[in-house]
Amino acid sequence: MIPKDVEKLIQKYPLVANLVQLKETAWFNPNITSLTDGLSYVRLSEQDVKDASDRLARFAHYLCKAFPETAVTKGIIESEVVAIPNMRAALESRYQHKITGSLFLKKDSHLPISGSIKARGGVYEVLTHAEKLAIENGLLTEKDDYTKLFSERFTQFFSRYSIAVGSTGNLGLSIGIISAKLGFKVSVHMSSDAREWKKQKLRSHGVNVIEYQQDYSVAVEKGRKAAESDPNCFFVDDENSKTLFLGYAVAGERLKKQFTEMNIKVDKQHPLFVYLPCGVGGGPGGVAFGLKLTFGDDVHCIFAEPTHSPCMFLGVYTGLHDHISVQDIGIDNITAADGLAVGRPSGFVGRAMERLIDGYYTINDQEMYDLLGLLNQQQHIQLEPSALAGMLGLLHVEKNSTYLERIKVSPEILTNATHLVWATGGGMVPEEEMGKYLSLAKI
Repeated sequence: MIPKDVEKLIQKYPLVANLVQLKETAWFNPNITSLTDGLSYVRLSEQDVKDASDRLARFAHYLCKAFPETAVTKGIIESEVVAIPNMRAALESRYQHKITGSLFLKKDSHLPISGSIKARGGVYEVLTHAEKLAIENGLLTEKDDYTKLFSERFTQFFSRYSIAVGSTGNLGLSIGIISAKLGFKVSVHMSSDAREWKKQKLRSHGVNVIEYQQDYSVAVEKGRKAAESDPNCFFVDDENSKTLFLGYAVAGERLKKQFTEMNIKVDKQHPLFVYLPCGVGGGPGGVAFGLKLTFGDDVHCIFAEPTHSPCMFLGVYTGLHDHISVQDIGIDNITAADGLAVGRPSGFVGRAMERLIDGYYTINDQEMYDLLGLLNQQQHIQLEPSALAGMLGLLHVEKNSTYLERIKVSPEILTNATHLVWATGGGMVPEEEMGKYLSLAKI
């Protein structure tokens, strides 16, 4: 029985009925606008992203020393873009659809330090806080060699302060690992869906892991309250942090450089479609913002969510944003895609980016497992289930003629399109755990 208030919502927003019934559903936003018109709603600028890029450059030498695995990229936390032609052929066969554009994978799943997209925003947030504290206390200037932070003096200084975060897993990993390395006392408040191996990895780094039987929202609320009682504790707010958002946004300029090196064009005749798994929204929202600043109206970003956790889809589609949760319409928010198990979206990201995100779609858990198995079979790339959420985006795009007409992409132009699936996690999954994921694939 559907509650009356949900029935009223369905009358006004018919696709809510599909979400309630856990049907895989796509919606392309009729209110998307140009970057010029949409930028004012974000209230962040290209200069803000440049400042973030400059800050990461200042920390590059420190990161090389603290995390030797970043030396190959000279201390820049970045992932490769790879063509996946075998996966493209497998998708064509499985879904009986001829794909007209080219297909690539952005392997944020294998970012150094924490093995997920959260290494972009999470590490950046902590570095920003550390820099601020050190400068305010006269221990650092922006002209210094930041390798000095990798010393007992700074470790002792940062140990006077603490950091807290609420997480389903991957953000907690990035915040916990970088905070502990710098010397902060750090607590990660983890929701019921967080994987055990992620908790153990954090503890191995000396992180205080606090577990809850409730979902992400409760973990965040508890973490925020605990931080409020300690004046020296900084709470990383995944729902509202503009610093996190800007850390993700740096990805845009870097992708452009990678595309230039790969001779991949992006312009009106060669559109770019990017498919981003979405949880609370900070990661995909920040990346999408950076992409729009870099490629303008020639890039089209689509968010993908589990059928059991379609919070951003629900928030933007109804215009209610963070004033509605999936639980409000009877959805349980329980999904194998643990990094996406969020019931209530970021109000900041939803309102800032609603005119710049082209569309949203949902995917069921078994489909993610199947795609995980298919990618492993065809390309020998192993990811977390949530990282496969974006893999079906190109099918939704290519099959929706109304949407393509709206954005003025003709069938001829579509043949020149680049489809980029943003892989968000999986690089640090233990072999035994990965084996369990793969065993659930029905291919």
